[in-house]
Amino acid sequence: MLLKAKEKKERALGTKLLLKSERCSSPKCAMVRRPYKPGVHGKSRKRTSLSEYGQQLLEKQKLRISYGIKEAQLRKIFKEAARSAAIGQTVINLIERRLDNIVFRLGLAGSRIVARQFISHGHIIVNGKKMKTSSSVLKTGDTISINPSSLPLLIFKDLPNIINKYNPPEWLEIDNENLKGKIKSFPIDVEVPFDINMVVDYYSR
Repeated sequence: MLLKAKEKKERALGTKLLLKSERCSSPKCAMVRRPYKPGVHGKSRKRTSLSEYGQQLLEKQKLRISYGIKEAQLRKIFKEAARSAAIGQTVINLIERRLDNIVFRLGLAGSRIVARQFISHGHIIVNGKKMKTSSSVLKTGDTISINPSSLPLLIFKDLPNIINKYNPPEWLEIDNENLKGKIKSFPIDVEVPFDINMVVDYYSR
């Protein structure tokens, strides 16, 4: 139900937000099956042009929903990023290094939503310690793995096969045999489904 609610928001915003990676790349994707706004009159509704503020707000919503970040958390991220010269890039660096996103980007979970569930249930280990805070921002050199006591669970049965076919982003590395990942560097060449400059403008108002 949670994913369906998120997919409705995805359709309302009119863009793919990678809420479930494999689904978003297949004909099952909500934006492929129903590329119009949700609701009875969704097909007949025309997308109206937005004001500058409206477009900024739209891009901010895309960021929030795709990464699953609460408004208060996002404001805190932008406040921290405002200390740097390149605010937009700093924001991307911070949200990409969140634990839930790292678990997703490493292929250990099929979506950020599932990654957050894994973390809250104690299935994720960082630098040898169990972590339960999805919003934790990790550092270069940190290692991420599945809790050994969780590996026998059915939800992880197919993970070795999935990881063997998966290539993580260049700034991450995955040990296929031990289901263990590592952050090699700051995020680089990250493609995001929103205009980060417009989001910066929104929070600069």
